[in-house]
Order: sequence, then C-alpha cells, then structure tokens
Amino acid sequence: MSNEQVRHPIFAKMYARFAPQMDKVGGAEHREELLAGLTGRVLEVGAGTGLNFKRYPPTVTEVVAIEPEESLRAAALKAALNAPVPVTVIDGVAGSLPVEDGAFDAVVASLMLCSVRDLPKALAEMHRAVRPGGELRFYEHVRSGNRVLGVMQRGLDVVWPHLFGGCHTSRDTAAAIRAAGFEVERIRNFSFRPSPIATLVAPHIIGSARRPAH
Repeated sequence: MSNEQVRHPIFAKMYARFAPQMDKVGGAEHREELLAGLTGRVLEVGAGTGLNFKRYPPTVTEVVAIEPEESLRAAALKAALNAPVPVTVIDGVAGSLPVEDGAFDAVVASLMLCSVRDLPKALAEMHRAVRPGGELRFYEHVRSGNRVLGVMQRGLDVVWPHLFGGCHTSRDTAAAIRAAGFEVERIRNFSFRPSPIATLVAPHIIGSARRPAH
C-alpha cells in the first residue's frame, strides 16, 4: 500500500463549495447517467464529498469509496450516512488501491482521472480491482479535439494543476482507458461549461468500459 499523501486544503474548500453549484446546472444529470444500471458491489475512486452517493440505484449492494484528501473524506463520511445504499468511505490513493483483486462488479471514476499523479497506474489499479467482465464507469473532462483549444489546454497544464488540486486539462482519458486493457462499450462526448472559467475544461466524456472476461 502506498504511503503517498494527498493534501489540497484550499482546493478542497473550493470544490466543496462549487461542486454542488455545478450539479444544479447539469452535473447532477451527468452523475445520474454515469451510475444508471449499476449492480452489485461498486468501488468509487476519488469520491470527493460524496455527491454520487445519493444517486446509486438500489441494485447496488455496497459502495466502497476511496478518498485521499482529508477534508473531502470527512464530507464524504457525512454524505454516506444518508445514502440509499450501504457506503463505506476509506482513505487511499488511486495508484495503490487498498482492495483485493477482482473484488468489485464495477469501478466508478467521476471527475478524478484528471488529477491522479500517474494515470496509467491508476487505471491499472482499477483494472485489477474489478472482476473479469466487470465495468468501469467514467465521467471526466478531457483534451479537446479542437486544435486551438487543445493547444491552449496543453499550455495551461503548466500552471493549472498547481491551482486546482493537481487537475490536468489536456489528458486523453479515453485512450488511456483503452491502453489499460478496458474495452470501451459506450462513450458520449459533450461540452459542459457551468462557469466562464470552465470553458477551458469544457470537453467531457461519459461512458462505460469493461474488463474482458477472459
């Protein structure tokens, strides 16, 4: 298990304040799309303040939620108390998940793959944690297919991670998911701009991928 610590107290306060506002202008619908139809035991990596918890369908038997940032994890623990399904919140990092191999029917990554330090390692850990034939559900902002915005995002990556909790603006997350051994079954590309500054990270994807059964 990694001894890596994640502390972004200023960003955590900003996120806790503004994430619910983003949900009010469309984010809630994205979360519901992300989680619809899930069944069985679910691992949510990078749970933040637990905004997904209340949206898990009753077909989910248990959620194990990983959150490394202390203040966000404290908020997630409170959110877990009112969740419609059993939720256990624990400390841990995406690059070294404190779970057994193949222990989950699905893994959920929601607006967090942008900020992990080592994206291939985090996805490899998710691949390890989900059972053969299990799902990865993802909802992320990604690199733009527009040449001009893509160049701007790559330039912005010099400073953006230092201001926004390690978040990167120019990751090709769909390609990374495929490279980790998942088979993408469904993906929707869309633009989401809940505030003017979010124009720079407006390109998003939402979808599902599967660990091959064999």
